[in-house]
Amino acid sequence: MLQQASAGFGYLALRGVLGAEAAVNPLAARKPHFPARAKRVIFLFMKGGPSHVDTFDPKPLLDRDHGKPLPFALPRVTFAKTTTLFKSPWKFKRHGQSGLPVSDLFPHVARCADDLCVIRSMHGTNPAHGGALLKLHTGSDTFVRPSMGAWVSYGLGTENSDLPAFVTICPTLAHGGVNNWGAAFLPAWAQGTPLGNASVPSDQAVVRHIRGPGSGTTVQRLQLELAAKMSRGHLAGHADAALEARIDSFELAYRMQTAMPELQDLSGETEATRKLYGLDSPVTANFGRQCLMARRFAERGVRFIQVTHSDSDVQWDQHGNLIKGHTKNAAEVDKPIAGLLHDLKARGLLEDTLVLWGGEFGRTPVAQGTADGRDHNPEGFTMWMAGGGVKAGHAHGATDDYGYYAVENKVHVHDMHATLLHILGLDHERLTFRHAGRDFRLTDVEGHVVKDILA
Repeated sequence: MLQQASAGFGYLALRGVLGAEAAVNPLAARKPHFPARAKRVIFLFMKGGPSHVDTFDPKPLLDRDHGKPLPFALPRVTFAKTTTLFKSPWKFKRHGQSGLPVSDLFPHVARCADDLCVIRSMHGTNPAHGGALLKLHTGSDTFVRPSMGAWVSYGLGTENSDLPAFVTICPTLAHGGVNNWGAAFLPAWAQGTPLGNASVPSDQAVVRHIRGPGSGTTVQRLQLELAAKMSRGHLAGHADAALEARIDSFELAYRMQTAMPELQDLSGETEATRKLYGLDSPVTANFGRQCLMARRFAERGVRFIQVTHSDSDVQWDQHGNLIKGHTKNAAEVDKPIAGLLHDLKARGLLEDTLVLWGGEFGRTPVAQGTADGRDHNPEGFTMWMAGGGVKAGHAHGATDDYGYYAVENKVHVHDMHATLLHILGLDHERLTFRHAGRDFRLTDVEGHVVKDILA
């Protein structure tokens, strides 16, 4: 009817920019399938694969048998040649009332142990960074699929019509690049909005072209009116999803011009808050600013915020120089992550915010090359959650005695996705999109909600 009336949904959305009373916003907040435990997600992505046996999964037998051969078979597919068992260079201590063990690499996060739900039995399917990143972010390591942030945006929309539903701060451009935050066949408005990339310091990471060169709002309104006039005839004849999405993006971009610069201006934050996130130190300032930005996006209603720790030199991919690399990486992120958890909790945001930490896989308990390196290990690794919906001070599942394979209460990447959606009030089997003759979902035809970690 709207097409025959020479309007169309895209034109109605564009008229919202121009002040019309009847506006259609595809990103408007939508009700979940059932009562949600959390409203939003902050994903702290550690690119490269942090070693679980050096961070959150202590292995006494690995310490005891250091230098001995692995007493069982390697996986059928391995990434590189490894040698003997390699104990952790760091000590583990129990923290908080829960007694969760955390290594000396994370002294600040250790103080938040009673807020963590540590999943020690994660496992995936791909030992290479590219495939593993795509599997973690999209549920598929073989095809281009919508990212989990895009699925959340599609399912729930945003609580702030002036901001995107999905923001990714300093994302990596390697190993899948934009596909890790893309929408694929979902509507274009569901994809992530990047702020900078991994090669850009976070204080320079901004939304590109947020200001048009030399054109004020009056000129922009004239331009949008012209675009509406040109689109009207086309949309009257037939539906055009690409044009609809483009008009939606014009509308959102117009509104973001006011909201985004204010949000990225940290001058109003107190000195105590800045120190809490480590902005007063050159070691922690870069990642600390990303975490502080994540909190600011979260309190303004953005549904999915991703923060990526990555650099071109070290990342978390220590095939060699494990002590140097993991020490550097942990020092950069430890205080900011703890600061984020403390800040969210103090503001009452942790109750309805799910914080997810982890990388695309873990590392082997056997050495690679020299005695100071670990290979990729998707067979068993650790991720942790905190905040709305999960058991605090809890450890779920286990790897074997040396930390190679997930063996107890195993959690596949598909299971993690199903659980994340469940916490947000979304049934992963019902959140579907029809494309190319079939219904697709984030978990494809797999995935089970891990009910044992739910509070």
